[in-house]
Amino acid sequence: MNGKRASLGGAGRWADLSLVLPCARSLGRMGRGVTLALALGVAAVGVMGLPPQAVAQEAGQAEAAAAAVAAEVLALTQTMQLGDLVGILRQEGIDYGTQLETDMFPGAGGQGWQATLGLIYDGQRMEEALVASLTQELAKSPDDIAAMQGFFGSDLGQKVLKLEIEARRTLLDDAAEEAARIAWEDLGSGETARVEQLERFVAANDLIESNVMGALNASLAFYQGMQEGGAFGGEMTEEQMLTDVWGQEGDVRQQTAEWLYPYLTLSYGPLSDEELDSYIAFSESPEGQVLNAALFAAFDDVFTPISKALGLAVARQMAGQDI
Repeated sequence: MNGKRASLGGAGRWADLSLVLPCARSLGRMGRGVTLALALGVAAVGVMGLPPQAVAQEAGQAEAAAAAVAAEVLALTQTMQLGDLVGILRQEGIDYGTQLETDMFPGAGGQGWQATLGLIYDGQRMEEALVASLTQELAKSPDDIAAMQGFFGSDLGQKVLKLEIEARRTLLDDAAEEAARIAWEDLGSGETARVEQLERFVAANDLIESNVMGALNASLAFYQGMQEGGAFGGEMTEEQMLTDVWGQEGDVRQQTAEWLYPYLTLSYGPLSDEELDSYIAFSESPEGQVLNAALFAAFDDVFTPISKALGLAVARQMAGQDI
């Protein structure tokens, strides 16, 4: 579970996470969706002539399997301390929204703008939506969940998670972020084995490319929210938005690397080379790859609508409307 620095108040891999607010997809709603799908399937099978008792049994078994996966994923997110991470990401988002006030409508937001940010970055909704999205993603590979739980539930896994969350919290402070940057530069100047390990870790988890794509998606959603709020007077087309967003790609890639490596340096500094090698080995395993892809998908699923909500709120604030 690793952090990414997303633009527009977004998230990170596990780590970086926003909503006017689409309702969070709770596990209960997912359960009802599964039940509906099963009902449709039952109807089709019934027409083919299966006995009603067999249809009911199969439906019950499928629903029980879906519930078991949901329970396993919920336990995994608890093991991975997702709630603590969401709290940090919420604070990052509010800090970013406060900076937007300074840049785009200085002195005009006040308590009302802070209240709006609190609604957009609602920690409970964010966590519920992440759990729901992860459940949907990991249900595609249910047999892999036990290995994920096994690693992150181990002493090393818990140590890694604690270090990642502490580092993310530390980097809320600008001075600490600068110190981490200097530490990475010092590490890099020596061409140490630790630098090679961190580069392997980044490659194994596709942290640069996936974070860049997530940040660009968030940026496009922000533009779409601004457009919906009337900030561009209806004069900016979707094509123009896409062109502008892709024009940011180089800068976003550079900013991602400039934040990511200092963060990893700070996070994994206390790990021995052997411990970090074990973490890399899990990341490179089939189960690690499945989890990494599911985390990126879930964070994009949650933070893209958050970024759009933030853009809409900014546009309305600039227009002097009530949110």
